[in-house]
Amino acid sequence: MKGIVFYGSLGTFTWRMLATVLGSQGVVVFLGALVARGLASAEGDSRSHAWLWTGVGLALLCFLAAGLMRRPWGVTLGWLIQVLTFASAVVVPAMIGVGVIFLVLWVGSLVLCRRVEDQVAERDRASAAR
Repeated sequence: MKGIVFYGSLGTFTWRMLATVLGSQGVVVFLGALVARGLASAEGDSRSHAWLWTGVGLALLCFLAAGLMRRPWGVTLGWLIQVLTFASAVVVPAMIGVGVIFLVLWVGSLVLCRRVEDQVAERDRASAAR
């Protein structure tokens, strides 16, 4: 598909939307980390703090990637975060739903924002030609 990229520069509108998706994802992943810790603690699992800090690390990575969307490799980091969010379902199965929601938002932003930027560029070219 034309709108899906894994590496490269993005238009301003696109990277802003992707940063918004990643920022929101960071908040939800942090809440998932709290759930992981609570579930592990309730089951007597000694790894409860490890799950918490792993989830906090992923949430911080989401926020870092949101700030790096202007870089060509920022979108690659965003894709990695999408994969890691699905991987977190090993600890908290409900994270599959979170992963699906944010993957749809991620891909939708990539495709639709790119389309909007193309239409704006075309309109600007048509205006300049008049």
